[in-house]
Amino acid sequence: MAAEGASAGGPAPDERHAIGISFGNSNSSIAVTMADDKVEVIANEDGDRQIPSILSYVDGEEYNGQQARQQLIRNSKNTVACFRDFLGQDFKSIDPTHCHASAHPQAHNDTVAFTIKDKAGDEESTVTISEIATRQFRRLKQSASHFTGKDVNSAVITIPTNFSEKQNEALTKAAKDAGIETLQLIREPVAALLAYDARPETKVSDKNVVVADLGGTRSDVAVIASRGGMYTILATAHDYEFAGVHLDKVLQDHFAKEFIKWNSIDPRENARSLAKLKLESEATKKALSIGTNANFSVESLAEGIDFTSTINRLRYETIARKVLDGFNRLVEGVVKKAGLDVLDIDEVILSGGTSHTPKIASNFGSIFPETTKIFAPSTSATAINPSELQVRGAALQASLIQEYESEDIEQSTHPAVTTVKHLTNAIGVLAISDDSHKGIFTPIVSAETAVPARRSIHIPVPKEGGDVLIKIVEGGSHIKVTKPESAPTTNGKKESDDSEDSDEDSDEEPEEQREKVWKVGNVLAEAAVKGTKKGGQVEVMINVAVDLAVTVTAREVGEKGGVRGNLSAP
Repeated sequence: MAAEGASAGGPAPDERHAIGISFGNSNSSIAVTMADDKVEVIANEDGDRQIPSILSYVDGEEYNGQQARQQLIRNSKNTVACFRDFLGQDFKSIDPTHCHASAHPQAHNDTVAFTIKDKAGDEESTVTISEIATRQFRRLKQSASHFTGKDVNSAVITIPTNFSEKQNEALTKAAKDAGIETLQLIREPVAALLAYDARPETKVSDKNVVVADLGGTRSDVAVIASRGGMYTILATAHDYEFAGVHLDKVLQDHFAKEFIKWNSIDPRENARSLAKLKLESEATKKALSIGTNANFSVESLAEGIDFTSTINRLRYETIARKVLDGFNRLVEGVVKKAGLDVLDIDEVILSGGTSHTPKIASNFGSIFPETTKIFAPSTSATAINPSELQVRGAALQASLIQEYESEDIEQSTHPAVTTVKHLTNAIGVLAISDDSHKGIFTPIVSAETAVPARRSIHIPVPKEGGDVLIKIVEGGSHIKVTKPESAPTTNGKKESDDSEDSDEDSDEEPEEQREKVWKVGNVLAEAAVKGTKKGGQVEVMINVAVDLAVTVTAREVGEKGGVRGNLSAP
């Protein structure tokens, strides 16, 4: 399990009441594992399971979640939004783009702060990013405690894959100041994958998974190798150019132009009008994720003029094509970065609020082969709500480790333990009968498998039985591209051209065929199993030690004896 560490000195294991927390830049969520091992995503006092990561202050009273979100229109200077990524950074390193409609971040000593009126009266306060995060954690803890009826004091918290150690420490400190012991920091894509793999119907298997976390202000994609239930992140990509806010922007511009057409006024030039336009555009986007049509309606959008319009999903997908294509390139790029091909990917998991957009999932379906499972609401009836994936995984992890001592958790999640050696090539067998000397490579231990590892496989013997020679070899996969043959021509023309009834699409070139094939590498060992029975099977077991030494055992299934050999570590 990928992890970043735990804090010591917290409550005793039997006094812990742990939850999972997903602290996002746009939204936060909290969840707890119940007695029946089912995860319950907790709603706050306003009934929101997706709680906007926004705090607002009016006459000394603090608002959070949707109530704070509404303050963006009339109280933007005292409303703090999109602040999670500022933790642990200095002012020069941050991107304040998404704070233009709220309180602006500013430099304060070696950190980032906000100047807001968070107390009664007109006096302004300088509140650091650490304190803002602590206040958000405090509200999440309060909601969780109300739901469970217990004082929630521990949590597993999700973090992006590109968070630095300094950011991890800042996040842990903010949680601690809110009275929350950080049991573990878990990478967001790993938490999302864990939520799926923890389902009772899921079978543990070796697979390569793409987790596309498409959030409100950023998109993060990771390729994860799952080997025997252990996860290894092979590659990651992070993008701020293609995210939910950019889909919102497409709708903002569309309706703004329509408003200008009728009223000759641009609502984007006024801060209050722009805030209204943004909120309604996001609501319209969400409506289009559920239905094929949506209404856009804002009272007094600009200069007291009410505005109402409609849009259908097809039109939306057309004007948003540039952004939607950006998600495709992001996913294709990270697969290539991992040294893999789309044919190597077994599952694609869509996470984050923007993943509700049906067109994104259908686009991914056209990128990957039909054998690749796409887990999204629009493509799979069993898909988990993308907005809740990460917090569900965090809650499951919290339930697993909350009974351990803090020192044990810290030791088990130390990089020396979690960053283990992995195989770079697959190890498999080449089964060769003594008469034909022909065989097919069958992988047993997949590439990127963490060691130590043990795998076995049953191989059918030749139909008549007899002696079987087995070669233990390394293998690597590559993509074989078969280009279609052009149609035969006559006098420079295709034969089909002479037919009046030729199909309109006859001029289209057939697509090239791509398939994943294995390439046999070094021979590691050979084993001979003699006198096998007709219709029998040979079991081959490969055991890879921590130092990468390999032990091979081969025997006929149901028979005694067999052969065993050792290969020293490279």
